[in-house]
Amino acid sequence: MIRHLVLFKLNEGVERDDPRVVEGARAFQALGGRIDELRFWECGWNISDRPIAYDFAINSAVDDAEALVRYLEHPEHQAGVALWREFATWVIADYEV
Repeated sequence: MIRHLVLFKLNEGVERDDPRVVEGARAFQALGGRIDELRFWECGWNISDRPIAYDFAINSAVDDAEALVRYLEHPEHQAGVALWREFATWVIADYEV
């Protein structure tokens, strides 16, 4: 099993209620039930106000490296990434569990 973690930081001046952000969050929230490779899916807004905190997180899992590639290349995942690219940056970690 591979755990796929993503932490998003909204760009300077972009707020959570920005329509683009709302659409991006909805797109990612819907992925859990739409991509067969996902064995676990959760995402949500950070509740911490610490200066080093990121804004939005995805915590997911897939069976193996091939499933991770299929997930990453899935059209709905790519559509969500395209939305977020307009208003955020992110970091990822993929590790075996």
